[in-house]
Amino acid sequence: MPKIAQQIRVAGRVQGVGFRWTTLQLAQRHHIVGTVANQADGSVEIIAVGEAADLEAFAASIKAGPSPYARVATYEAHTLYPVPHFTDFRVTG
Repeated sequence: MPKIAQQIRVAGRVQGVGFRWTTLQLAQRHHIVGTVANQADGSVEIIAVGEAADLEAFAASIKAGPSPYARVATYEAHTLYPVPHFTDFRVTG
């Protein structure tokens, strides 16, 4: 199956609550590669690459707030073309 890439931006209580590290665990569980990073405006940006069903399950977990202390207020996703090449999922910032 072809890989799909999404640029995801989440805002709310997503910094300082373990959001990036639990996102890493979710990505590994759902076979997603890419990156997650805090942004200066208080949001978190995720670049996620995987098969459609895996991305859908990953997105549902992110929207629910992957950390017990996180609360996602807004979730925006945009498809990326071309699909970037990643070999794993990393916390980059």
